[in-house]
Amino acid sequence: MADVLLEARNLSKYFGDLKAVNDISLTVKKGEVLGFLGPNGAGKTTTMKMLTGFLVPTEGSAYICGEQVTSENERAKARIGYLPEGAPLYGEMSPKGFLHFIAETHGIKGAEASDIVESAANAVNLDHVMNQRIETLSKGFKRRVGLAAAILHAPDVLILDEPTDGLDPNQKHEVRRLIEAMSLERAIIISTHILEEVDALCHRAVIINKGAIVADGTPSELRARSIYKNAVTMLLPVENAEKAASALKGIKLVAGVEAAREGDLMRLTVLARGGGEIADTIGDIAAVSNWQVAQFTVDSGRLDDVFRQLTERDV
Repeated sequence: MADVLLEARNLSKYFGDLKAVNDISLTVKKGEVLGFLGPNGAGKTTTMKMLTGFLVPTEGSAYICGEQVTSENERAKARIGYLPEGAPLYGEMSPKGFLHFIAETHGIKGAEASDIVESAANAVNLDHVMNQRIETLSKGFKRRVGLAAAILHAPDVLILDEPTDGLDPNQKHEVRRLIEAMSLERAIIISTHILEEVDALCHRAVIINKGAIVADGTPSELRARSIYKNAVTMLLPVENAEKAASALKGIKLVAGVEAAREGDLMRLTVLARGGGEIADTIGDIAAVSNWQVAQFTVDSGRLDDVFRQLTERDV
């Protein structure tokens, strides 16, 4: 498992009687971006703090490039880049001064520090605010300063807690492109509650609920667990919708029909029983019955549906 750069083995964390994290094990390989998902309070941030050595686990251990993560193991911590949620910054400093300070904590000084600070700032498009006071920057720019600090020392593993929090759509796109480029030589784990981030960035996703892993797979594997897997959506005139819905409900392959009015049209979503393929059958019936279908699409499954299924129930 030489390409495994990050590993959690049976991590658990108690706060008094509260078990915030319950026996989490996972690996992230070189070149892989792992999405770490869960509702608020699921244990995402607590897990990330244990992975980075900021929090001592009650049980279990974490490893970075084969080195066990502890508060004393500087070799392991030197190989981690960490962007915590609400990353603490010194408001009275400029981004340039702050990044030079971070470089010095990694033992990088002089001309080398200047080059590295400039490179990190360019990577997240900070150049034109480098001499402003951090406290005057927008939330998005502050997030970029935190990200620049996390990547400054070219770590092998990047652990990012809500990396696009506070960014506008253009800034999110830029940060996603940067993360994608950085993932080629690194293992990256991203904690997020934004499901579009998973499709945009992640090769794999782990969903946790109440401190425990409830799913681990590629985005397409997770979507396959959705009730909307292979569902057919049709847009048709309102006057045809009732007879269409009635006919569809009588088909053995159909698990149910959802309807929503859209002006003079009705959108029918036909759920496939067991996620089976129903598009050809539905299409043939629609054509023969002359339902005047204006739009016909097949769903690959929905991450938000799977997320709700897994996190709205007890584990």
